[in-house]
Amino acid sequence: MSCSVPDLCDDFLEELQVLDPLFNNYGGKEKFCGEIVTVRCFEDNTKVKAILATQGKGKVLVVDGSASMRCALLGDLLAGMGSDNGWQGVLINGCVRDVEVLRSIDLGILALNRHPARSKKRGDGEVGLPVRFASVSFRPGQMLYADANGTVIADRDLGTAFV
Repeated sequence: MSCSVPDLCDDFLEELQVLDPLFNNYGGKEKFCGEIVTVRCFEDNTKVKAILATQGKGKVLVVDGSASMRCALLGDLLAGMGSDNGWQGVLINGCVRDVEVLRSIDLGILALNRHPARSKKRGDGEVGLPVRFASVSFRPGQMLYADANGTVIADRDLGTAFV
């Protein structure tokens, strides 16, 4: 039997950080979990692209885009690449675009909003650092669990039949 984020909260609340309910689901996969990989970037998705081009089996990319509402950090091409490379999901503290197509891609995609403009391509950003947003601190190696009820972070794999 598969469990949900509320089930995790019932059983492990003292071990979880619960994200503020700020994010909308744009991906074709509503329920996902995986080991966190982090990137911090501002209006430049060069590092997002580089990470999603790598093998991501069992991983979730957490993107701290400083909540910018001036461009998208993920669109259909990068989402498709991430799905093809086995990524479970992407959580973006920022915007996405190509939302009609994103829903058809087998990838969990949570973002603050949508924006039609693409980001800059300067090569800026930092990978593998702790980031903080939505009242939660994210560190590489932690586990992220997300479904229609919300998103939580654990320091360890909770060993549940989540997906």
